[in-house]
Amino acid sequence: MALTDTKIRALKPTDRTVKVSDGGGLRIEVTPNGSKLWRLAYRFGGKQKLLSMGKYPIVGLADARSARDDAKALLASGVDPSAKRRAAKIEQARDRPDNNWRAVSIEFYEKRAREGAQRATLTKLEWALRATYDQIGHLDVAEIAATDILALLREIEAKGSHEKAHRVRSTCSRVLRYAIATGRAERDVAADLRGALITPKVKHHASITKPKAVGALVRVIRGFEGEPTTRMGLLLLAYTFLRPGEVRHVRWADFDREKKRLTIPAERMKMPRPHIVPLSDQVMFFLDDIRPLTGRNDLILPSLRVKTRPLSENTFNAALRRCGYTSDEMTAHGFRTTASTILNESGWNADWIERQLAHVERNSVRSAYNAAEYLPDRTRMMQWWADHL
Repeated sequence: MALTDTKIRALKPTDRTVKVSDGGGLRIEVTPNGSKLWRLAYRFGGKQKLLSMGKYPIVGLADARSARDDAKALLASGVDPSAKRRAAKIEQARDRPDNNWRAVSIEFYEKRAREGAQRATLTKLEWALRATYDQIGHLDVAEIAATDILALLREIEAKGSHEKAHRVRSTCSRVLRYAIATGRAERDVAADLRGALITPKVKHHASITKPKAVGALVRVIRGFEGEPTTRMGLLLLAYTFLRPGEVRHVRWADFDREKKRLTIPAERMKMPRPHIVPLSDQVMFFLDDIRPLTGRNDLILPSLRVKTRPLSENTFNAALRRCGYTSDEMTAHGFRTTASTILNESGWNADWIERQLAHVERNSVRSAYNAAEYLPDRTRMMQWWADHL
């Protein structure tokens, strides 16, 4: 039976999308969040297709039927309504270049750069955005549909890059929210694609957590016969819980000998906030030991070739391979898991451990002032950990 305005208004959302037909392929879909969306189902070139016709009540019943009839007329003349609409979107975007996807995404990137996002964060953002330009870079950001984004994500998935597809979807969502905030889009259509992608298999960083094996690992590191800076870096990974990138970039200016701590500024942390690392007596000894070699440099662990640059990204993992550990046994990032596992098993307070790992605080108010939170307790814990090693 044909729809009426009364019937449409009476439709209520449920926990799944409800589809109600008006005839001739036209239907209205009621989503779980209460939106009522017009869709036209049709076949072209032997394929089933779906055309978005707008949102009720902005697009009323009479307008939706008129749009259906126009689309049917195009089909009768051998024209695909979706292709015609896409061509119109491209032409419209050319008329308003500041509103196309590429321009808005570049604006978003520049905004994140001004906010002080880390270089690594900006590199990942640029990488994700570049993956979108060929398919949707020319489209007006307000006219992009979920199907446009899904098409490019399916291409990424087809290459087996499931994690990349998820990252690109998330990036698209962030750009669209920026477009909404700046008045150039009305909704985040990328959010509709949650659950539409293949879930990637989670690959954890290999780590050693059995006490005897950890002891053997530390003895191997202490006896490492390679470059002193590489040995020092492995020791810092084991004793401080810092991420490999944070260890590589640590500076003498971060080191406060009197307070026995490293204070790493926000711009060099994965999460953009400063991080305090209480230093055990053992780490103080390690730093004093390396100072005659690198103390005149800005970096504690400079590159052998160019002293103004840090050790290369692969230095620590390559050193572990030289020590006889495969990538399935131990990684540079795995030292964090090693410490977390043993400290938790030894009964240390989980909040102290999480804070020392510089994990994000879910409560935004707490995260604003907890750079030094639990510092006396973390200091005791870090000395216990060093003694344990």
